[in-house]
Amino acid sequence: MRRKIYDHLLQWKKKSNGKSALLLQGARRVGKSYIVEEFARAEYRSYILLDFNIVDSQVKDMFLYDLNDLDTFFLKLTTFFNTKLHNRQSLIIFDEVQLFPGARSAVKYLVA
Repeated sequence: MRRKIYDHLLQWKKKSNGKSALLLQGARRVGKSYIVEEFARAEYRSYILLDFNIVDSQVKDMFLYDLNDLDTFFLKLTTFFNTKLHNRQSLIIFDEVQLFPGARSAVKYLVA
């Protein structure tokens, strides 16, 4: 299921060099989550999908209490999801982020 948006995601990856966030908006249930996860799987060494519709309260607590120490935050995140993150070669996907505004406001700190 290749879509035009995939090419836009590739352009974003090339242009940002892993140093920026991307907000993908659109109608519900049209495949945004699907295509972003396929992109992450194909274009990055690893990825973590945080679906705030179903994410565990432990993950939400990381956003509330651990953002002041990003090393601890990423260590807890990788441990919780059992996924190694590689510097500028991993993607963290926030799905349904509107359900947890604390995560959305944390994006600029996480990208840095």
